[in-house]
Amino acid sequence: MSDKGMMEKEEIFSKVLRAGRRTYFFDVRSTRADDYYLTITESKKFTNDDGSFYYKKHKIYLYKEDFDGFREILEEMTNFIVNEKGEEVISERHQKDFKKEYEEQPMEQTASPAAEKFTDVSFDDI
Repeated sequence: MSDKGMMEKEEIFSKVLRAGRRTYFFDVRSTRADDYYLTITESKKFTNDDGSFYYKKHKIYLYKEDFDGFREILEEMTNFIVNEKGEEVISERHQKDFKKEYEEQPMEQTASPAAEKFTDVSFDDI
């Protein structure tokens, strides 16, 4: 098959979703039998120590016979998340005042009894 024939099969239909360091590629591709399937590729950008970039990619192949089940579960899961947590994004990255539940209080408020006794040393005791 010519290169042009391969290119036409590869570029049936595509969409891109850019989301911060991640980019999602949705591509309609063709099987050998000339039927269509969907690939969803997550590409995440990373930086090497020398400042150069590299990408990690993860791909899902989704065939027509799985569309209904995939669509139903995806809708159920996304609805669950929005119903439980709302549409607002809750994270350190998206909220400057975000505090983790396990973050410690400032040192003045969490001084241990041992630390308090240490500061109660009298120079007369020396």
